[in-house]
Amino acid sequence: MAGNSNLHAANKAKKDEFYTQLTDIANELKHYKQHFAGKTVFCNCDDPYESNFFKYFALNFNQLGLKKLIATCYDGSPVADTQMCLFEPEAPYGKQQKTCVPHKIVITEVPDTNGDGATDLADVEWLIKNDKNVLTTLRGNGDFRSSECVELLKEADIVVTNPPFSLFREYVAQLVQYDKKFLIIGNSNAITYKDCFKLIKENKMWLGVSRNGSGSMWFRITDDFPEKTGQKVENGIRYQTVGSTAWFTNLDHNKRHEFLDLYKTYLPEEYPKYDNYGAIEVSRVENIPMDYDGAMGVPITFFGKYNSEQFEILGATESEGKGFSNGLWKEESGVAQALVNGEKVYKRIFIRKKQ
Repeated sequence: MAGNSNLHAANKAKKDEFYTQLTDIANELKHYKQHFAGKTVFCNCDDPYESNFFKYFALNFNQLGLKKLIATCYDGSPVADTQMCLFEPEAPYGKQQKTCVPHKIVITEVPDTNGDGATDLADVEWLIKNDKNVLTTLRGNGDFRSSECVELLKEADIVVTNPPFSLFREYVAQLVQYDKKFLIIGNSNAITYKDCFKLIKENKMWLGVSRNGSGSMWFRITDDFPEKTGQKVENGIRYQTVGSTAWFTNLDHNKRHEFLDLYKTYLPEEYPKYDNYGAIEVSRVENIPMDYDGAMGVPITFFGKYNSEQFEILGATESEGKGFSNGLWKEESGVAQALVNGEKVYKRIFIRKKQ
């Protein structure tokens, strides 16, 4: 990769690298186990020594019936040169590295090497130490956009990771380009990005089961991460809370087929119309009226309840200052938010009930 824009993006990625907790991963992944049998899983934003995504799939390799697990890290990773290596990898041209370098781990089996009747991280550690084909250094920088990592992506069936939020749109675009199944974490505001919204509207991407945009998640951060609000330290480990986080996926799950129970009756005085678009304002998802068939504007948390069999998506206000995400609003209007009595309303999704 070349160019200042890529360098700038990579620098931003270093500053918003968060490490997902194993409990959050397990709570979400338990809803998708039927998708993984015989599949190759790629964690392409994950240092295998630090990533709980790698840890989850390594621990559950046999239970899920995986064909292969691949994990890579990039040289901009805050832990790439600091974590304790299981061994010092050999550098190109036979030179020994003093620190860890971008590498990949490829696992095709996790045998019970210590004979304790179960496969665990001790077995994975033994495998990495004793099989030279499992861990190898990367020739490039390990960035998910590098040609080396793209070739690994082509090999994969499902991508599961927590990509840098600042590169989310670019990351999703790559997954779509190579027609990959995925389960990834992002900011729920990405729903209103024009390109991401289009995928959701066309039923090519949807929210996951847990943490579906209405809550926050705690992520592990590095010791040199800037101090800001929403941090805590437990057992010497720093954590940062990130609000409005969501799982994004194109793997089917039962929750997206659940119908939202509607109980409110439409009363014109309780549902004002927008000044600049033909829809009523519904300030809370639970207040969607059961007897109104026209267009409605609802909060983006609606996607945590969205069932494409029950509702039709019409559009959304755009978070980038360019009107509605699907062109419902002419961009020359210069207005990016819906108005009620002259007051701007926060981001809205426009929906209509299906008959």
